[in-house]
Amino acid sequence: MSNGTKEHAVKGDHSHQHSIACGHTKIKHEDHIDYLHDGELHRENDGKWVKCVIPVTEKNPAESKTLPCGCNHTDACGHEMVPHGDHMDYLVNGRLHHVKNGKCYDHGPVEVVTFK
Repeated sequence: MSNGTKEHAVKGDHSHQHSIACGHTKIKHEDHIDYLHDGELHRENDGKWVKCVIPVTEKNPAESKTLPCGCNHTDACGHEMVPHGDHMDYLVNGRLHHVKNGKCYDHGPVEVVTFK
């Protein structure tokens, strides 16, 4: 893995053309924009769609303080899931929340990109 990008094409048929107007959540990741859907981050690379992962860093740690978030974070809670290191987090107001043993942990900020 290099710079949080898995070096393979997205599995299956990816006929959807991501764009600034496609409706998927957009996250600035290093020098590019990732499109979040179905618990995956996708970016275009040389005409192919590849999967990305937010790497574990000082900014986005895997270990952190607990926080009272008021959500139990389930598949039906409405928060999108984001791949972070070797696990999945939930995107809440531009921050990564991770649930473990019934507690919520703050795994740091991501830059959600919006276009008007």
